[in-house]
Amino acid sequence: MKKVYSSAAEALGGVLQDGMLVAAGGFGLCGIPENLIAAIRDAGTKNLTVASNNAGVDDFGLGVLLQGRQVKKMISSYVGENDEFMRQYLAGDLEIEFNPQGTLAERMRAGGAGIAGFYTKTGVGTLIADGKEHKDFNGETYILEEGIFADLSIVKAWKGDEAGNLIFRKTARNFNPVAATCGKVCIAEVEELLPVGALEPDSIHTPGIFVNRIIKGEHEKRIEQRTTRAA
Repeated sequence: MKKVYSSAAEALGGVLQDGMLVAAGGFGLCGIPENLIAAIRDAGTKNLTVASNNAGVDDFGLGVLLQGRQVKKMISSYVGENDEFMRQYLAGDLEIEFNPQGTLAERMRAGGAGIAGFYTKTGVGTLIADGKEHKDFNGETYILEEGIFADLSIVKAWKGDEAGNLIFRKTARNFNPVAATCGKVCIAEVEELLPVGALEPDSIHTPGIFVNRIIKGEHEKRIEQRTTRAA
């Protein structure tokens, strides 16, 4: 099976469709699949539901899809850095499904493992629990959360090989590995693309069995909020 593609646009060929559910890796602007996001923007795919910890910033990451009015719903934990997100939500143009970060990560992991739902105490007694099934276990109340089964997963890794095996670096390792598993199709972009056998097997975070297509990307590595101190 050919997994290596020459560009993000080529890798997304035949996969994109209006109204699909996309699971995107990354944390803030760290480890986001920026090349694949830009290619989705350029393709003009619309009415997307996007499951991601964050929504990028106004002009970068998932923010560029919001700017193009290509997203109808976000399933997210933290969206505080995106003014366009706020504008669309307050205007009633964007649906939001807020999830605690751990719950969102577990929903992706559950989807990747074929688990339809799970019970968690997180969110009990808050707005998060509204409309969800409640069940008691050992005297504690839990709520039912559903696994995320995405049409497409897009992730960004530090290193990958031609078989799709991936290694993530530091903060990029939180949502990317679980996002990679929960899509019917997973497309990965990597900083360094290596031949099969070049990666130490014990160091691989996502096995290539989960990855359908892979590209070598060019990455800006922006800093979301630069904080400095006087010398």
